[in-house]
Amino acid sequence: MSEDKIRRLDADRRHGEQGALTTQQGVQVDHTDDSLSAGARGPTLLEDFHAREKITHFDHERIPERVVHARGAGAYGFFQPYDSWLSEYTAAEFLRDPELATPVFVRFSTVAGSRGSADTVRDVRGFATKFYTRQGNYDLVGNNMPVFFIQDGIKFPDFVHAVKPEPDNEIPQAQSAHDTFWDFVGLQPETLHMVMWLMSDRALPRSYRMMQGFGVHTFRLVDGHGNGTFVKFHWKPRLGVHSLLWDECQKIAGKDPDFNRRDLWDAIESGAYPEWELGVQLIAEEDEHAFDFDLLDPTKVVPEEQVPVEPVGRLVLNRNPDNFFAETEQIAFHTANIVPGIDFTNDPLLQARNFSYLDTQLIRLGGPNFAQLPVNRPVAEVHNNQRDGYGQNLVHTGKHAYFPNASGCPAIGGAFPEVFAHYQEKVSGKKVRQRSASFTDHVGQAALFWNSMSEIEQQHIVAAFCFELGKVTMPPIRERAVDRLLDIDRGLATRVAEGLGIQLADRPRREHGEVSSPALSQLNTTMDTVDTRRVAILAADGIDGLGTGKVLEALREAGVVAEILAPQEGLISAADGANLRADRAVNTMASVLYDGVVVPGGAGAVETLRADGYAVHFVLEAYKHAKPVGLCGAGRDILPDGVLDVAGLGRNGVFEEHGVVSSDATGELLEDAFLQRFLTVLKGHRVWDRPTAHIPA
Repeated sequence: MSEDKIRRLDADRRHGEQGALTTQQGVQVDHTDDSLSAGARGPTLLEDFHAREKITHFDHERIPERVVHARGAGAYGFFQPYDSWLSEYTAAEFLRDPELATPVFVRFSTVAGSRGSADTVRDVRGFATKFYTRQGNYDLVGNNMPVFFIQDGIKFPDFVHAVKPEPDNEIPQAQSAHDTFWDFVGLQPETLHMVMWLMSDRALPRSYRMMQGFGVHTFRLVDGHGNGTFVKFHWKPRLGVHSLLWDECQKIAGKDPDFNRRDLWDAIESGAYPEWELGVQLIAEEDEHAFDFDLLDPTKVVPEEQVPVEPVGRLVLNRNPDNFFAETEQIAFHTANIVPGIDFTNDPLLQARNFSYLDTQLIRLGGPNFAQLPVNRPVAEVHNNQRDGYGQNLVHTGKHAYFPNASGCPAIGGAFPEVFAHYQEKVSGKKVRQRSASFTDHVGQAALFWNSMSEIEQQHIVAAFCFELGKVTMPPIRERAVDRLLDIDRGLATRVAEGLGIQLADRPRREHGEVSSPALSQLNTTMDTVDTRRVAILAADGIDGLGTGKVLEALREAGVVAEILAPQEGLISAADGANLRADRAVNTMASVLYDGVVVPGGAGAVETLRADGYAVHFVLEAYKHAKPVGLCGAGRDILPDGVLDVAGLGRNGVFEEHGVVSSDATGELLEDAFLQRFLTVLKGHRVWDRPTAHIPA
């Protein structure tokens, strides 16, 4: 992006920050706390133009929220290719030139909830990227799941109406656990693959920064000669793909409903810039029909074991927006915003999105000139004969607003690849309302997904089905949904039926084989970093100051965000005189907001914490949620004997194993080996072999 462009956008964004208070017309005012009235207690006068303008503007400050993806967070950054190897397949400059860093804005979102809903609901997450390329804006409007619920966009209104709050009582908010959604699922079997993803841990991301992104559809790359190659787009996070537990999600929604939004903002503000790798799956045109599914079916994945994901470049987010409304809320994505070198396929869901997004932005942003808003404005020059309309910011000069005209301006562009040209594809057929027969297998890949999960992931899927269907009030809807699971896997259906007290139908499942795709399991993700993981250190007066300082230093050097939590904020008197300061009061936080917990030594401090039910619960809950626990010296006595007995742990029992790292040493004698063991467990995100069944919630 040019320096002039950056200065212009910054000036637009920072409008109104400095100078004397004025009206919208630039008239300075000296008082804005009281309306103009006839006497101090008299009636307000209609001639008070300042009050009328101020209130009128306020009355019109809200725009319609997005029907879906209303709840979001966003950031600026850049994308840069690693090298030029993709030049063989595409004319898109931003994918080919390793010297070119393309500015981007990325918006993450939930799908079903309103703007005011919580971040940690069970839902699909949007992952939409606007590339401000020199050839024009390109929008990759994807999700954190590679498939979707439906195959044809004509069903999208039905799906959204079904998952949204029920129309008679507007309940429940931002949830799929209700009758209308599962009624739709039971009657629309094409949803089954996506429902398996929705019931998995993928629907509960630990952070936007630890979430994959997918373009969902099959697109085309087009080279400089007009030759096409099918492509699937993938975003892979540098920190790995990690999730919350459902119990954590529900508690976080109360403790911090902005959990994911805050996490993204804080990471960027601290300089821990989120990063993803863009990868592509490339499929030659002649291999379009080489799979046992239709490549144009948006409810299907191309297994990475069949077509590897090849790395292209990296995405880095390094700047938070200056104003949420002006940027994150007003940004307008559109699947049809493409550039030379990228084109569509005949995916029927993609075709509908190409119509729907533009239509949505027109009504949401008040007219056809939303592309002139600073966050939507391309860095490429814009020249056309489009005029007038709501929100027109440009002052066009001259007589000609049509083509052709006597001046010859704006001129028609040259030839592909400098200008956009549609991929030339021969199509023919009768006009029909008919689904392709190649789209009819709705359960094969749902079974593939189930087979690809680890045992702990399968347990979570079963629990999710039981929770969701347990909220359904109409028995026939429950029974039909469980019956659908029989087509995927009898073991899955049996476990869910038992959890709901439903008699399973006596019929065989369809045979799919035991094929799996290990790449679909989150247990095969990156687990080699603790960057930006959050660890709570529980402390009180009498703490081992030197040992705590050593823990803090080691964690922070490794990139961990470590915070000291105490019964109250302020100074903590350490037993050895090395006083510390608490970052937060423990009762204002919760273990669900952290990735691990450490209890340092210091008999006085531990005695205080043992008497604090909140601190005891903090450690027990972290243990229950399979998080790393570090105990130093007297910190090993944090849990009173009675609690240990109720929990079924015992002083020298299972609590001393399974990701609980302990040390006798304190102060300067605290071993580096203890700290390294704790960091190793933290890298693994969870300790899945921990027997948490005996731990009370």
